[in-house]
Amino acid sequence: MIHKNITDTELSTGCVVRDLPSVSKRVLVIGLDGATFDVLNPLMDAGRMPNLKRFVERGVAGALESTRPPITPAAWTTFMTGKSPGTHGIVDFERYDVHTNTLSFNSTQAVGHVRSLWQIAGDKGLKVGAVNVPMTYPPRPVNGFLITGFETPGTNVSFTHPPELKDDILKRWPEYTFKTNWRRRTMGGDALFRENVAAMANSFHEGADVTMHCGDQFGWDLLMVVFKLVDNLQHKTWKYLDPRFNRGHEKRTEVVRKAFDELDVALGKLFEYADRNEAGVFIMSDHGHGSLEGKTQPNLLLKEWGYLAIKDGGAQTQTRMRHILRRANRKKKGRFNNQYQIDDDLAVDFSQTRACVMHAGMYGFLYLNLKGRQPDGIVEPGDYESLRDELRDQLLAVKSDWPGRGTFNLFPEVLKPEELYGCSREEQVWMPDLLLAPADGLSVVRKIRGASPVRWLPWRKIEGTHRLDGMFAAGGSGIVHGRTMRANIIDSTPTLLAMLGLRVPDDMEGRVLTELFDPPIKTETEPAVVVSPEDSATEAFSEEEQRILTERLADLGYLE
Repeated sequence: MIHKNITDTELSTGCVVRDLPSVSKRVLVIGLDGATFDVLNPLMDAGRMPNLKRFVERGVAGALESTRPPITPAAWTTFMTGKSPGTHGIVDFERYDVHTNTLSFNSTQAVGHVRSLWQIAGDKGLKVGAVNVPMTYPPRPVNGFLITGFETPGTNVSFTHPPELKDDILKRWPEYTFKTNWRRRTMGGDALFRENVAAMANSFHEGADVTMHCGDQFGWDLLMVVFKLVDNLQHKTWKYLDPRFNRGHEKRTEVVRKAFDELDVALGKLFEYADRNEAGVFIMSDHGHGSLEGKTQPNLLLKEWGYLAIKDGGAQTQTRMRHILRRANRKKKGRFNNQYQIDDDLAVDFSQTRACVMHAGMYGFLYLNLKGRQPDGIVEPGDYESLRDELRDQLLAVKSDWPGRGTFNLFPEVLKPEELYGCSREEQVWMPDLLLAPADGLSVVRKIRGASPVRWLPWRKIEGTHRLDGMFAAGGSGIVHGRTMRANIIDSTPTLLAMLGLRVPDDMEGRVLTELFDPPIKTETEPAVVVSPEDSATEAFSEEEQRILTERLADLGYLE
C-alpha cells in the first residue's frame, strides 16, 4: 500500500493543511471509559462482543497505560493535549488552592494554557467533532462541533458548539442527559438492577446515534465519541463481572454481560460508519478497572503520628452531622461554598496541622501546611524537604493485613510530583507535595471513620475502581494486522495527528506510535503554538451546579 496526500477537495470546505502523507482519509476515535481487556477478553473468548473481537484480531491492540493517578479528568486531559498532569495541571476532579485553602471543580477554564487535539487539528483546517468527551465543559469553539462530557451539570446549560446544536440534540433525543446516578429504591431488587443496567446500555446506542447524526450534519475529518457509562457500569457491577465474587449471582451477572453485548452492537454501528467514510479507527480507554475492596485513611495515620490535629469539642461529630444533613437535604448549597471547605469532611485545626490529605481521587493528595503559602501555614520553608522525606518514608513503611491474603504495603508508592512529572514546583503551585498511591483494590479517602487505616468493604458494598492499565485497539488502512503491544495514553494525540498527516507540536510529551503502521509512516515535528492562559477567576459552576456534580461524583465514590 502507498500512502497518498489527501487533497483539500477530498475533505470538508475550508483551508486544509496536511503537512505529510496521511494514513487515513479520516479518523474515528472511540473512547470506552474505564474499559479493560481484563473484562473484554473473557467476554470475547465466550463468543460475545463479536464486532469488537473481529476488530481487535484484524488490527493492533494492547494495554494503554494511564496517567498517575489513573483518574478520568487527569487521563482524558492528557489524551487531548499530549501532555502530562504536571504540564496541563489536572490531577483530580477537584483543585486545591494553596493560597486560600479552598477547593473547586476543574473545568476547561483550568487548561487554557494548553492546546487540545481539537484545536490543533482544527487550526489546520480539518473538521473535528467530539461527543461526550470528559473535561470539555464549558464548551470551547472548534472547527466543527462539540458536545460536552460527564462534568456538564445538565441540559439546561450551554453544552454544545455551535450553541444551536443543543436544540437539535434535545429535539431528536428529548431524554438526553448527563445524569449517571445509580437509582436506589427500597425493595428495588433485581427489577431495579435491570432498569439501571438497561439505562446504561441504552446510552451506548444513543452515543453512537448522536455521533453519526452530528458527523453527517457537520462533516468530519477527526471524530470522537466517549461511552462514559462503561466506567459507571463497572463501578456499580464489578462484583458480578469478577469471577472471585459472582458465584451464586448468575442472573445479575448475565444482565451485566448483556449490557456489554449492547455496547458491541453500538460499536458495530460505528465500525460500519467508519468504513462508509473511509476512516481509520482508534479505540481507547482512559484507565483500567478492578475491584474496590477497601478504603485507606491516610489522614487517620497523620493524626495518629501527630502531623494533623482535629478541633476539640466534638467538632468531628458535628462535621459528620453536617455531612448527613447535606445529603438528606438536596436543596442545600454545593460542596464548595465556604472558606474552609476541608471542614466539610474533616474538622481540621490548621493552626496545629503540619500535613493533610486535602482531596483524594484514586490517589491521596497530601499538602504540607507551609508558612507563607497556606493562610494558616506553620511549617517553616527550611523544614519543607526534610518533612516531606520524613512523611514519605513513614507512609511507605505502613503495612496492613488483607483478610485472607496476608500482609501488604498500604502505599506501595509515595511520589513527589516534580519527580513523577518532570516539572517545576515553582511553576505549578497547585501540585500536592506528595501523591499517595494505594495498593490495587483500595482507594484513598480524606475522611476519618473509625480507628483503622483501612475500612474493608463487605461483599454487598464491593464495587469497581480504577487501575493503571486501560486498553487500546487500532484498525483500518495502513494499520498493522494481528499485533499486540503496549502504549501510553500520552502517545495518543501525537499518533492521531500523524495518522491525519499533520506535524506534531514539539512541546508534546508523548510520541507517535510508529509501530502501529505498515508501511512505516513519515513523522515530523513543528514549533508549538504558544497560548496565553485564560482568565480563570470566574467559577465555571454555580453553587447549584456544584451540588449536582458533588452528588454525581460522590455516587461513584470519588469525593470521600
